[in-house]
Formats: sequence, C-alpha cells, structure tokens
Amino acid sequence: MVDWLRNLMDNYTEGMYLPQIQVMDVIEILILTVFIYEILLWIKNTKAWMLLRGIIMLGAFILLAWIFQMHTILYLAAQSINVLAIAAVVVFQPELRRALEKLGEKNLLSSINPFDRSRENERFSDETADSIVNACFDMGNVCTGALIVVEQVIRLNEYEMTGIELDCKVSSQVLINIFEHNTPLHDGAVIVRGDRITSATCYLPLSDNMSISKDLGTRHRAALGMSEVCDALVIVVSEETGLVSYAMGGVLTRGVNREELREKLSQIQYRNSEPKKKFAIRKGWRRE
Repeated sequence: MVDWLRNLMDNYTEGMYLPQIQVMDVIEILILTVFIYEILLWIKNTKAWMLLRGIIMLGAFILLAWIFQMHTILYLAAQSINVLAIAAVVVFQPELRRALEKLGEKNLLSSINPFDRSRENERFSDETADSIVNACFDMGNVCTGALIVVEQVIRLNEYEMTGIELDCKVSSQVLINIFEHNTPLHDGAVIVRGDRITSATCYLPLSDNMSISKDLGTRHRAALGMSEVCDALVIVVSEETGLVSYAMGGVLTRGVNREELREKLSQIQYRNSEPKKKFAIRKGWRRE
C-alpha cells in the first residue's frame, strides 16, 4: 500500500518543479505578509480607500477594453499611465507623508528597554497633566469651549505659525483664562509642548470623515482632523454640552470623565510608550 502511494505521488509530481523551502523563505514570507497587511490597513484607514476603489474601477474598464479589443482606449491608457502614476503621488501626498511620519515615530531602541522610564523621557510632568485635566473639567462645568493639542513625536511648527506665540508654563488658570469668552485668545486651539504652551488661536485642519455625527460642531471636527494628520492628543471641551472628549489616531472618544482623561495623558507621558495593539484598526470615531 505504501509503495502504491509512493508510485502514485511520483507519477503525479513527475515533471513538476518542487522548490525546497528554507527557513529564510518562511521569514521572508512573514515579512511580506506583515508589510502587505500594513499597506492595506493604511489604505483602509485613509482617504486613499475611496481613491483605490476608483482606480480598481478604472482598471476593470481597461480590462474590458482589452477583452473586446478596443484599440483606441488601450492606446490612450498606455500613453497616460506615466501621467497617472505622477497624479497618484500628488493625490496621495498627505497620506504618504503621514505613513512616512509613522515609520519615523518607531523607536526600536527604546521599545526594547522597558525599564528606561527616566525623567529625560517624559514629555510633560504630572503637574502639567493634572493642570490640563482640571482646566478641561472646570471649563466643562461652565460650558466654556476649549481645544487643546498635546504634542508628541511629530512637531507641530506649521500649526503654531497660524496662531499667536505664548511660550508660558502650563497651568489650569492660564488655560481657563485663554478660553474665556470674549477674550482675544479664546478662538482656536492651544498647542502644548512639554510643560509649556507654545501658541494659542491656532487653526487646525477639519476632518472630512463623513461618518462623524451631525451633532458635532467645528471644534470636534477640527480635533478629529488634527488627530488624523499627526500623532498628537487633541482634547476638546464642548461649548454646548460641557462634555470633555479627546481625539487621537483618527479616533474621537466622547464624554470621558476625569479619570479617563488623566489615564490617557499618562499613556503618552513617556517617549518610549508605544500602544500594544499593533494590529488594531483605529480609524473612525467612537461614542461613549
């Protein structure tokens, strides 16, 4: 019986090339799998998804033209492929820039050293975190709108230039005074770098996410839009309801309490803190 099976397999595989799989081949396949997965996840989590669907439809149309031998259409497609490649780079420029920035954020040396929690690795102090939390909920109690951007790895110089330079220490009193109604600095966002407020009245990019609730106004849309183009934590206080929310990584979390906001600030307080959910799909918004 064994000989019969061996002869059957020999006859079936005769003339076929069966490559020998080495350990490096398996490692290479795993690397390519992760790489392709990350690309697909990046496309899914950005505006590139809609553009990719348009490219797929265009490719299907060209395929039909090839099947039915529409020579004019095939000639035009062949002549315009170089232009389309350049146009794709131009159209995808914000997404490509963000992808490269995310790649540059990875700090392998610090991630393999979990005991490196020195003061030098702090983005901001506990006093700054407590001041931000106290200011947000004090303003929420009186329905004072606020928008606070806490910088992480990506520098926000281009957004600082849209506002007024301050360069003062973070405190709850200063933040409350900035966002007080009818004051010169209350309109726009405040950018916090380390333990200092770098600028106020900054303009932030608005999100074009169509799944955002219509109940949310410009302030929340700006918070979500800012979190889509950088790694900052954006805290927003609603002027209508007084609810405190935060946006990060393209996710808007609404109606958090004091402990939840403080915990989120603690998660980004150290420079070598990285989220553990590597393969979590983070794009969108979540309502608490």
